[in-house]
Amino acid sequence: MARLTYLDPDDLPEEYRPLLARPINLFRALAHHPEVLRWMEGIGRWIRYETRFDPRLRELAILQVGYLTRSDYEFSHHVAIGKSFGVTDADLVGLVAETRGEDSGLGTQERLVLRAARQLTEGTTLDDETWLALQGSFEDSEILELVFIITHYAQVVRMLGALEVDVEPDYVEHLELLRRSST
Repeated sequence: MARLTYLDPDDLPEEYRPLLARPINLFRALAHHPEVLRWMEGIGRWIRYETRFDPRLRELAILQVGYLTRSDYEFSHHVAIGKSFGVTDADLVGLVAETRGEDSGLGTQERLVLRAARQLTEGTTLDDETWLALQGSFEDSEILELVFIITHYAQVVRMLGALEVDVEPDYVEHLELLRRSST
């Protein structure tokens, strides 16, 4: 159960109501401080629609963060979002296998992005081998975007956890893989 009530657009001053055009529970909780919500929604929009980093790889990185942190909310939302950007069920199975150190069947770039996401989620830095591999695969601006994406979502999952934001019923179905793999 969420630690903050979920606000609706009518609970906000007129100027902030558009921030809940996408009334997901995270946004509804953040609406208690509309400027924080404005910032979070803006960064999320920039990541999703304006970065140059490959969208499928981006979503795999975000899913890795959600999977490692066992964030039901983040994982379920980004399974749904990821599928609209080309993430497949085979990618999700591969992500779980890769996290466990098993043969994932994923390509070199996919494994590299997941490794970077694991390192930045479990710690605060990338090892030299990962950094050099990223430089060999991506432009510097893309590496910066990837690092920003991973660290931003590492922050988001901590906020979700602190606020105990509930997964909306429409997203629960996307937790099947997370539940199966945690046993």
